[in-house]
Amino acid sequence: MADPKGFLHTDREVAQSRPVEERVKDWNEVYVPGSLLPIVSKQAGRCMDCGIPFCHQGCPLGNLIPEWNDYAYREDWGAAIERLHATNNFPEFTGRLCPAPCESACVLGINQPPVTIKNVEVTIIDKAWDNGHVTPQPPDRLSGKTVAVVGSGPAGLAAAQQLTRAGHTVAVYERADRLGGLLRYGIPEFKMEKRHINRRIEQMRAEGTKFRTEVEIGRDIDAKKLRKRHDAVVIAAGATTARDLPVPGRELNGVHQAMEYLPLSNKVQEGDLTVSPISAEGKHVVVIGGGDTGADCVGTAHRQGAASVTQLEIMPKPGEERAPHQPWPTFPMLYKVTSAHEEGGERVYSVNTTHFEGDEDGNVQWLHLVEVEMVDGRPEQKPGTERRIPAQLVTLAMGFTGVDRENGLVEQFGVELDQRGNVARDGNYATNVDGVFVAGDAGRGQSLIVWAIAEGRSAAKGVDRYLMGTSALPAPIGPTDRAMAV
Repeated sequence: MADPKGFLHTDREVAQSRPVEERVKDWNEVYVPGSLLPIVSKQAGRCMDCGIPFCHQGCPLGNLIPEWNDYAYREDWGAAIERLHATNNFPEFTGRLCPAPCESACVLGINQPPVTIKNVEVTIIDKAWDNGHVTPQPPDRLSGKTVAVVGSGPAGLAAAQQLTRAGHTVAVYERADRLGGLLRYGIPEFKMEKRHINRRIEQMRAEGTKFRTEVEIGRDIDAKKLRKRHDAVVIAAGATTARDLPVPGRELNGVHQAMEYLPLSNKVQEGDLTVSPISAEGKHVVVIGGGDTGADCVGTAHRQGAASVTQLEIMPKPGEERAPHQPWPTFPMLYKVTSAHEEGGERVYSVNTTHFEGDEDGNVQWLHLVEVEMVDGRPEQKPGTERRIPAQLVTLAMGFTGVDRENGLVEQFGVELDQRGNVARDGNYATNVDGVFVAGDAGRGQSLIVWAIAEGRSAAKGVDRYLMGTSALPAPIGPTDRAMAV
């Protein structure tokens, strides 16, 4: 145990954010660089090293949290990163982007603020990079087997790294011009600077993983030909079919899917564009959808100089305390204020969009909405509550409905889909097509980055077993998918 009395005499402290007026003028990460170092040891010392560590239950990767908390408390950063990397390929991603279900499951959180697990995690990996503890780990010998990974998001990268280290020759195919999937073009720079992706890619290249960008399987390469070319294939293409809003006025200029809007601002940060073709500058912006993607749109609009930002959510406002039906150690739906919300804007709950109104040139100008209340789990409109709000740019951030079914990948592979539009798989992450596996959102549906990495690792074990008859690769056992783990 790190500090037997740490949770008694140390209060919870988290990373310090830069002032709002400063950070909205740039695209750098919102946190004060180095602000965790003076406090992280004591924060790790709050860990009680529980006899039954429920943080393991909350983490889909099965991270060995009490162990690396103890090392972080002792400032043994080499041992800490060894324990962290034992279960997580990319803790610099999860430490910045994961909503930390491990903290919701922390035993200390029953009656006190939980351990700052996420902050400890990101400090360990950042120290590891600074101290030269993150190095390529090429395999000792090659298996002679080849694997294609379709998609370079966190699931694809995790599967590729595990399979490369197992000795297989792995090629990752990415349809975008840069690697990283939604980490690259969905997550704004202020949440995670892309240098973190770049140095991981270089590590993987040094280990032997091959990367092919601007190659879309199903369009540029026939999926059946790809299967014949490789001994196995992992589909990690994500759930990229965005949920639409079929209401009058949807066709007006200025109404865009979030994934049409967000990647362009990232393109600006990459130097590909001087100004985003879809900019919030000087406009009244409305974001439809109350989740993390919606918050990303809010933060992006602030940095582009929006006149106003309003975020709409059809569901009621969550509470600030656990609801009775969401007891510890489950992950509760709580009212969350992200860094983007700290920067301004209005959040409106229990409303539904009825239609958009445009000007004579076909540009959206107003959004008409109505208040709703939940009746038997469904939103019912409240008569007499209709109103309109100014809207010159609208982003739809209402989630995703499954894997892309228009680029030919599903049809050409011949994989079956489940009722939710995801690629169906068995307990080994294998599809109905021999030698074709699926990991991440493509098989699970829209989910968290920590689940993507966990599924990539598990799918890699399934592929390794398929190719070699057995596998020594580790695979996580998550809180709800224990039957799926291999």
